[in-house]
Amino acid sequence: MSDSEDTDGSCGEWPVTKEWLESLLTVHHGEGSQVTVDDFTVRPGCTAGESVLSDILAVNVDYRTKPDDARNELSVIVKLLPQDPFSRFFVTEAQFDLREIKFYTQVVPDLEAFQKRQLSSPDSGIELPIPACVHAHYSPAGGTEDSPEPPESFLVLENLRPRGFEGAEFSRGLTLRQAEAALSAVACLHGLSLALKTKEGRPLSERYPFLFQTARATDSYQQLVERGLPQLARFLERRPGLEAVLEALLALRPRTKEIIAALLAPEDPLALITHTDFWCNNLLFKDAEDGTCKCAILDWQMVTYSRPTNDIALLLVSSAPTELRRRHTQSLLDKYWDALTATCTSLGLDIPKDLNYTRDDLNRDYRRSQLLALLLCIGSVDVALGDPLTEQRLIDVLEDLHNDGILSGETADVKATGP
Repeated sequence: MSDSEDTDGSCGEWPVTKEWLESLLTVHHGEGSQVTVDDFTVRPGCTAGESVLSDILAVNVDYRTKPDDARNELSVIVKLLPQDPFSRFFVTEAQFDLREIKFYTQVVPDLEAFQKRQLSSPDSGIELPIPACVHAHYSPAGGTEDSPEPPESFLVLENLRPRGFEGAEFSRGLTLRQAEAALSAVACLHGLSLALKTKEGRPLSERYPFLFQTARATDSYQQLVERGLPQLARFLERRPGLEAVLEALLALRPRTKEIIAALLAPEDPLALITHTDFWCNNLLFKDAEDGTCKCAILDWQMVTYSRPTNDIALLLVSSAPTELRRRHTQSLLDKYWDALTATCTSLGLDIPKDLNYTRDDLNRDYRRSQLLALLLCIGSVDVALGDPLTEQRLIDVLEDLHNDGILSGETADVKATGP
């Protein structure tokens, strides 16, 4: 057989070889294994231009852990540093790759170990709604001034698509069941990290210093907003009836960095680990036999210590169709609240009683987070422009937030306090 299945581009540039896979799988299966790869295929893991933070490959492997053992099949996603030099520098300078690797190799094991200590029965474990990590590698920059060695990294994750998970179509937006599943999934991770912080009494920003820090994240997002806002303004100028919306946005422009910093900053008592890039293209869904919908959350390069409503607002502002958002926001917040409190209760934390934080407080924080979500969407506005469905959804969001006073400065003037 050929070493790879070249469906798009030059396989010669892909570092996936039989020897590479055998070495990786030997580490994965542990001491005593004698992995032999019988067959494998490699293909692009996403469409061209879909991912700017990684080169993504989908790899299927048939292998044996010992010569006489039965054949195993494994389907994985391999996330590599971008080959494009500019993108690679952008990713390594901001440590997007390192952040995601440490999420899988430090945060996830800590959350799994914590729940085992807290839960009364080993059978009552909370399944994390993420793909399993098969292998991760990171080596920092090194060498000498005359002969520098760039950082290197890769991440190998379970490929969930063969298990029936599928992505949502951004143009159409999420269905109600998908939105409920997504919020329940992220509530599980929010709740675990909140309970870990509260029960063990150690700030998460101290425990995980690699999390996207507010100052650095603010600079990154502000650069995107400065690029996207003129593009959005030109789009709105061509649409009659949106003059007041455009005026409000332009009035906010001198303060967007201050606003982003204030709304990204973690605020107790509900400061916890957030995804911070929580929109439909980073989610996979599967309809279960019992009629429920399961959601898996991908792409943790921007994992942050922040407030949970930032994830909720970004999902609904970016990925919910207009009528769903208008009709079901409160019921979706209820769904999130129920999942968050249930997760924390199972871990011995009563949010209203122990943290003095209520469902009404969630509404207040969600209102504030909508402005941050809108600014993040403006930073990636090119994703929405050019498609009539997403353009209209963007217009509807802008009009609704303007009518609700979110763009008036009232929300932005609410100052956040640090943890």
